[in-house]
Amino acid sequence: MADTSGNVLVQWLLATLLIGMLSGAKAIVLCDTESTKLSACYAAVTGQYPPKPSQKCCDVVKHSNLPCLCRYKSVLPAFGFNPTNALALPSKCGLKTPPECKGNNLMPE
Repeated sequence: MADTSGNVLVQWLLATLLIGMLSGAKAIVLCDTESTKLSACYAAVTGQYPPKPSQKCCDVVKHSNLPCLCRYKSVLPAFGFNPTNALALPSKCGLKTPPECKGNNLMPE
């Protein structure tokens, strides 16, 4: 039961972060990344056929704590983010995809 309440707390915190990010609130640091910088990747993680990530997006990905960010993959669809696209960003930016980003049928192992 504690695990469930912890998941709800994480989802609530992420929801707050994303709403703040999209509404122009001050930056929040999540997994070593300012929330406002994550918006550089928005186009590359939404829609059925997203464009290739921009260099600015890849710079954000390269400087982020990817294992930490991948812990939030289960809540991505609630915000219109395509989890498959989001979890493909590291490899599209020339990085190795962390093991934390694989599994749950969101990305092939």
